[in-house]
Amino acid sequence: MAILRAHRGKHRPRALVVPLLAVSAAAALAIIWFLFFPPSLTSAFSLAPPAAAYASESEGSSGLERKYLYWGSRIDCPGKHCDSCAGLGHQESSLRCALEEALFLQRVFVMPSRMCINPLHNKKGILHQHSNTSSEERWAANSCPMDSLYDFDLFSSKVQVILDNSKMWYRILSTSMKLEETGVAYVEGVSRVDLKENIDYSNVLLINRTTNPLAWFMECKDRTNRSSVLLPYSFLPMVAARKLRDAADKIKALLGDYDAIHVRRGDKIKTRKDQFGVIRTLHPHLDRDTRPEFIQQRIEKWIPAGRTLFIASNERYKLAYSSNFSGILDPVIENNYQLFMVERLVLVGAKTFVKTFKVDEMDLSLTDDPKKNAKHWQIPIYTMEREGR
Repeated sequence: MAILRAHRGKHRPRALVVPLLAVSAAAALAIIWFLFFPPSLTSAFSLAPPAAAYASESEGSSGLERKYLYWGSRIDCPGKHCDSCAGLGHQESSLRCALEEALFLQRVFVMPSRMCINPLHNKKGILHQHSNTSSEERWAANSCPMDSLYDFDLFSSKVQVILDNSKMWYRILSTSMKLEETGVAYVEGVSRVDLKENIDYSNVLLINRTTNPLAWFMECKDRTNRSSVLLPYSFLPMVAARKLRDAADKIKALLGDYDAIHVRRGDKIKTRKDQFGVIRTLHPHLDRDTRPEFIQQRIEKWIPAGRTLFIASNERYKLAYSSNFSGILDPVIENNYQLFMVERLVLVGAKTFVKTFKVDEMDLSLTDDPKKNAKHWQIPIYTMEREGR
């Protein structure tokens, strides 16, 4: 449910030599790579949820004893992504930014009840495009319920949320419209510090923030001090919905003692020609570093021969792959976002996990190219030398 924006009021200031077997995430989750020996079976690690702190109607309260933060009815909307959407990773960056603000302000976050499924990241067939459908019908067909992705009891152990299709949200919204000055504040371009310390905002029941039109996560772009980050990158992956965590646990039990690598190519190896017709890319070593012979060379110092290797990739390799896990996944997976969330849980359960890009200093990675490079287009390098490696 969207908030009506007709009356803004005065509170709106501007202020891998062995064949590499891999599979696209769009076709199957991942594969087992047997170098020499079959895997042993071990018990799955189970993530047990803590006591619930989900701010829901079941608590028997009116909800008026808490204060609320609303960023919009869809992630990254309003803005340029209202009629489209980014992939899961980008949307999670935006969602994490909003949740951090709610945590900082000690407010309940009003969570969009659905997440947009980007067609480029989904091949499961839930998307339907019909010219004679309304925008709301297309949104329902091209999105999935947020609670099919995340476990909100587990989720709210850290930050409290309510869904924007809940009875409580309707109650809060209705009440805020009646409270006049202490009901709702419409804000744009206001820092979270001001929202917390300025009595004009801190006392109101509901803060309705208009965020950066590029994306929600832009509101967190200026926070370069890592100590100020309230929610780590690992938070959302670890609070996946129960059925997704159960599926990951079953796969990990089948894998036993295993290692894992994530091979990301696809969108990251795109190229373009400069004004002289020279091909350039933002990640000059990535195409080379994620080819089978280079992956083998790179990981041999971390993963000994004979280990079971779980490989996750967004690349459509023209090689055979295993469908060992279809019996586990088919009953629960409805879209590729859910598939990717199960995949992430399996990756982090590995004894040794090698990422494509280094994110933290202690990470093992397939390439030394930085993950984030939005401006420096360079000539791709395919030679066998690996500088300083």
